Amino acid sequence: MSDEKSNPGGPDLAMGIQLSGLADGSMLLGHVQGEPVLLARHGGELFAIGAVCTHYGAPLEQGLLIEDTVRCPWHHACFSVRTGEALRAPALDPVSCWRVEQRNGTVYVREKIERAQPAPLQGAAPKSIVIVGGGAAGNAAAETLRREGYAGRITLLSADDSPPCDRPNLSKGYLAGTVPETSNPLRTAEFYAHHEIELQLSTRVVSIDTASRHVQLAHGDRVGYDALLLATGAEPVHLVLPGSDLPHVHYLRTLADSRALVAQAIGSKRAVVLGASFIGLEVASSLRARNIEVQVVAPERCPMEKILGAQLGAFIRTLHEQHGVRFHLGTTATRIDERRVTLANADTLEADLVVIGVGVRPATLLAQEAGLTLDRGVAVNEYLQTNVPDVFAAGDIARWPDRLTGERIRVEHWVVAERQGQTAARNMLGQRERFEAIPFFWTEQYDFGLAYIGHAEHWDKIEIEGSLDQRDCTVTYRQGNRKLAVAVIHRDLEGLRAEVELERAAAARLPADPSRR
Repeated sequence: MSDEKSNPGGPDLAMGIQLSGLADGSMLLGHVQGEPVLLARHGGELFAIGAVCTHYGAPLEQGLLIEDTVRCPWHHACFSVRTGEALRAPALDPVSCWRVEQRNGTVYVREKIERAQPAPLQGAAPKSIVIVGGGAAGNAAAETLRREGYAGRITLLSADDSPPCDRPNLSKGYLAGTVPETSNPLRTAEFYAHHEIELQLSTRVVSIDTASRHVQLAHGDRVGYDALLLATGAEPVHLVLPGSDLPHVHYLRTLADSRALVAQAIGSKRAVVLGASFIGLEVASSLRARNIEVQVVAPERCPMEKILGAQLGAFIRTLHEQHGVRFHLGTTATRIDERRVTLANADTLEADLVVIGVGVRPATLLAQEAGLTLDRGVAVNEYLQTNVPDVFAAGDIARWPDRLTGERIRVEHWVVAERQGQTAARNMLGQRERFEAIPFFWTEQYDFGLAYIGHAEHWDKIEIEGSLDQRDCTVTYRQGNRKLAVAVIHRDLEGLRAEVELERAAAARLPADPSRR
């Protein structure tokens, strides 16, 4: 999380600026009493909010003003310029607001406005809500329920022994040793207590009875609900081969996994990463930051080709090779022992640390046994509702109707899971909000950053505008004449514009819903 205080730039907005210097639809970075403040003008109205994104501290003046919202340039969080509220994850906290005064053609930013408490929820609402899963979707749902004014009981059941954490950080900064463990928890224990969210850790749900509306816990207790959110996430695919259960062999999903991997890395010199997925390659990058020799083994001929295409995949391979990583592609591991990994092509690789990152699969067993409809995940409608009316699903397990492609999709990305948790929470309260967010994810490897907007399982054309070698380009994925996804490399504003363009294209395909608020 970020502190809004930083080294402020721009004019002192308390002293005033000329209104003529701020065009409609534009933003200006300034400061008030040492705090960076963003002054925005929209449709004749003026707003002043905190200028630093509360997620990772991005400068909001480099983002995009869309009507009365501003979008973060780094990870596409969205804030209301009217209230400062964080409208879309990954930001969970609001930014501050200041009163704006206009007099004789001069605009002044005055005192900070005290934030109003959520208004009590009007109308019928469930008396108790149970959330199964303490990951991105589950945590976002619990927070959103309280932000919407819900006063009923919220029980957040997590099989993990750690509170909800910043999972993307586990394979990036934390594993690389560049950020402390204190950066991992999304919230403190005091936060959950203050908001009366009953967070139960190390608590495994073994069954769901949708008829009597209760969940059965492994230790024998039952918890009743009026509405249920299933957010069980995904589980790493485990390789079954000799030696895969040795102590120096690791998977990475939870905070405990990352802690164990960090502890092993401290005394390691040579690592083998099995799998060239985003997780595998981020792990490779982080281990190189610790000066550990890294070799990557994967069955494909080009890393990330299936998702990003051959040209971008080849670029990423070269990037890693420039940092000393060696690739063994077109083969797999057949055996692991205490000091080496044996490959199907008979090569042997020295290793005192092995990380397996060959993908994940949705954790759908609870849903299946509860009689929920499955479709390579848990099938939900546009409101994230399952075939059982009072049961919703969100995150890595949810397969929903995507408005842009016209197909059902399931996406295993952090921001998507958080935003689905937020939408599911509002729908459990009866708001009938379609899940409309365009999928988004980002990866950071060494000094290279890539953001991906949209979802293209299949494409027949890739267009690269700019220079891939100079790390300044936009990559567009099309099927026929339809733009399905865009990847941007060090072009943050272009990524935001692509997101808005895809939203508008999807909205044009969306039938009207008279029941929507």
